[in-house]
Amino acid sequence: MEINDLARKELLAQVEDLSDEIINQKPTENKWSIKQIVQHLYLMEGSVAKTIQTRLADDDQNITTEKPIQLTVDRSKKVDAPDFVKPTSDFSTLHDLKSKLSATHSALDDIAENATEDQLAVKSFPHPVFGEMSLTQWIPFVGYHELRHIEQIKEVKEQLGI
Repeated sequence: MEINDLARKELLAQVEDLSDEIINQKPTENKWSIKQIVQHLYLMEGSVAKTIQTRLADDDQNITTEKPIQLTVDRSKKVDAPDFVKPTSDFSTLHDLKSKLSATHSALDDIAENATEDQLAVKSFPHPVFGEMSLTQWIPFVGYHELRHIEQIKEVKEQLGI
């Protein structure tokens, strides 16, 4: 969870002093607001945590090769978010977003703390870009994914003149 904790600290630093109005403002009609980026992040983290829990509970094993998850931070390759992690245009407060981020981060951290490396290594589920990925790699993938979107938040802040 080291990369996840570092990413979360940076994410919170990027949004800390922003008003609710600013985080909900889109830089252009076809780009996500900071709120939408953050919502996408907690939806993704929560989905990964839930899927890992489900996979740990079933008996199926599927050992797979290690994937280059560190490439996730490369924003030159656009990846469309699956529908289940697409954000809404509803207004949210920074307080509410931080609360949801905290809950999903705690859920993933609990898994990382309580599952053994052996349990995580012998099970997997597919990633839309990397293909079948072990549960072991899914945990730090969330951190790399967050780092990718922190760069997006920085771009949105610049576009909004912040």
